Amino acid sequence: METLNWVPVGERLDLLTEPVARAVPGLPDMEVAEIDADLADTAAFCEMYGVSLDESANCVVVAAKRGGEVRYAACMVLATMRVDVNGVVRRHLDARRASFAPMAEAVELTGMEYGGITPIGLPDGWPILVDAAVAAHPRVVVGSGVRRSKLALSGAALTGLKGAEVIDLAN
Repeated sequence: METLNWVPVGERLDLLTEPVARAVPGLPDMEVAEIDADLADTAAFCEMYGVSLDESANCVVVAAKRGGEVRYAACMVLATMRVDVNGVVRRHLDARRASFAPMAEAVELTGMEYGGITPIGLPDGWPILVDAAVAAHPRVVVGSGVRRSKLALSGAALTGLKGAEVIDLAN
């Protein structure tokens, strides 16, 4: 098992993608740790670095469609949970259809690497739907915009992001 070397995010902005680096000033008590990019996927990361799945939160990008219009949202859930895209998220976004955004689309729209997408630094106007279990967590590990690092922050900090709403996202 590898050890994570957490440092204040301001000390290692080089471990973030540009949209994330622009968004982090002013966010409370956030740390960053460099990881092996090949281990960025949640299960591999948690196993190698000794982080439990209920401490890790995933950010998934959803495309919601209604009347020819496509709107995007980010959903934050603990790694132990699944997002109810076709029920809870679709209804919350008032969409006729909702699905996970295709990988290439999510990467292009966010300016982040697939496997590292985070709610920090998303395009203006995107809703950030934070599951209540994430919001209540004292410290969660999330993506940093790139596969070679992770961020740690409180669930409360995530709920303070512009556009964030706390809802029960699991089915």
